[in-house]
Amino acid sequence: MVYELLLFKILRKQNKNITMSYKATAAEVSKLRNATGAGMMDSKKALEEAGGDFDKAVEVLRKQGQKVAAKRADRDSSEGAVIAKINADQTKGIVIALNCETDFVAKNDAFVAMANEIADLALTVNSKEELLALPYAGITVAEKLTEQTGVIGEKIEIGTFQAIEGAIVNSYIHAGNKIGAVVSLSANVDGASDVARDVAMQVAAMNPVALDETQVAQSVIDTELAIAKETLIAEGKPENMIENIAQGKLQKFFKENTLVHQPSIKDGKTSVKDVVKAVNPELKVTGYIRYSL
Repeated sequence: MVYELLLFKILRKQNKNITMSYKATAAEVSKLRNATGAGMMDSKKALEEAGGDFDKAVEVLRKQGQKVAAKRADRDSSEGAVIAKINADQTKGIVIALNCETDFVAKNDAFVAMANEIADLALTVNSKEELLALPYAGITVAEKLTEQTGVIGEKIEIGTFQAIEGAIVNSYIHAGNKIGAVVSLSANVDGASDVARDVAMQVAAMNPVALDETQVAQSVIDTELAIAKETLIAEGKPENMIENIAQGKLQKFFKENTLVHQPSIKDGKTSVKDVVKAVNPELKVTGYIRYSL
């Protein structure tokens, strides 16, 4: 058989009109499926097209993925899995989203496993571009996404990449991999890791607009003041009182929508700032990242 395959390749190069069929074995198909995640029939066809050459069969599937990716480039990939992870010494955390087109694919165990593997790689870099260029399963992350687009038949892409560093960080992923958050604190003291996770859960649940009032965008502040003033005028409040009342409403907005001033979801009363201080008087929240699908 080996001799026949070699002869076939030589004659083909010489443009001889010869045909030869190759039948992939079950073991070969299984090996290719395990390596690429491709379906049984796609793996069988790729192997037979490649004449039994495993590496060429992988390349056949990759080219198939490129064709599918090109066709689905304009598709909406609003489903997927959000993964939040931290490194071993809890000084860096990331949130990524591996996006796809349908919830059915997003819930697939193999898809979620791939998202977690890519998230592990994400901890070693600082940008989406660097992540896509990293080696993964013998090819780059970008090439793997293209390959899986062909295998799954849906547009697969990295929807977001966010990273944060701090004295100590911790993460939280909401059930179903739809929301992920990482929080950083000012010092690695006793109890800091646990409270950082609690605050990450707060971030996931309450979606604050900023860490505190100093980090709220001016456009948001202007909008809130404009809404408050329009409402007060419509209510017939005295003109000389409108500015002060509007500022009071803005402070209420800060309390409800900035992380450190929000009431903790654990008791609904104590501010996040005070919950953190209860662990250590000098401990502070220094930042957070969050993403949701």
